[in-house]
Amino acid sequence: MTEAVAVEPRRLRFVRRPSPVLVEHRPLYKITQLLLVLQMSSRGGKSTLSRLHLFNWALKSTDRIQKLVDAAKAKVLNMTAWGFDPALAIATRFAVAENLIEATSTGYQLTEKGRAFITEVLKDTDAFAPERKLLTQIGKDITEGMVEKVAKGWESA
Repeated sequence: MTEAVAVEPRRLRFVRRPSPVLVEHRPLYKITQLLLVLQMSSRGGKSTLSRLHLFNWALKSTDRIQKLVDAAKAKVLNMTAWGFDPALAIATRFAVAENLIEATSTGYQLTEKGRAFITEVLKDTDAFAPERKLLTQIGKDITEGMVEKVAKGWESA
């Protein structure tokens, strides 16, 4: 015979603890990186979304960014693929909402407000120093054509 045992229900308690957000996932950090790429490494302050994701992906690792520096010197992009980061998509939406960038038919471009913002950032020589150094080395030599050539390979694969 089975016997029913009365058990007092226990309650689960959850305690919310602060958790740090990685720097590269903070919207303001990503927005500033995005504006740096548009200002320092894009012709006319414009870029396609694929190219912005390429730079974002490359800036996460010294090996990747060095490959981009080498590609800029060689004028040939020898990467077969790169990551598309949701954090960049979120930062892009925030930057558009804040009128720092605007959508164009082919991608995004800096607005006057965005230029003013990034000019203020560039006044502080310590702010984003590693990114600035690498973007200066790359210059505007990673073209939309180079990125498009790699991206067309994705469609045929």
